[in-house]
Amino acid sequence: MHHLDPRMQACIDACLSCYQTCLGMSTGHCLEVGGAHACPEHIKLMLACSETCRATAHVMLIGSPHHKHLCAECADICADCAAECGRLGDMDACVRACRACAESCRTMAA
Repeated sequence: MHHLDPRMQACIDACLSCYQTCLGMSTGHCLEVGGAHACPEHIKLMLACSETCRATAHVMLIGSPHHKHLCAECADICADCAAECGRLGDMDACVRACRACAESCRTMAA
């Protein structure tokens, strides 16, 4: 296994945390609450966010130089997801995870 820079490891951790949080909240909380939380556009955004976070962590773990491209996109999607979840309310864990991931991914993309 290759050595991971501490910043990269922190980004991987943030991505995996966001992946877990968004996937869990979209399929659990949002579908249970219903209403605007369960609208297709919101669920699709959360699922896209979770999968992008998972894929970004994966690319960093294998040591691909393409991680910068994925990190940039991941930061954008996480920022969108955080804004939407914040707008809907009652999704603080998702907002925190998405913001932390976006910030970490922006650092790695630079």
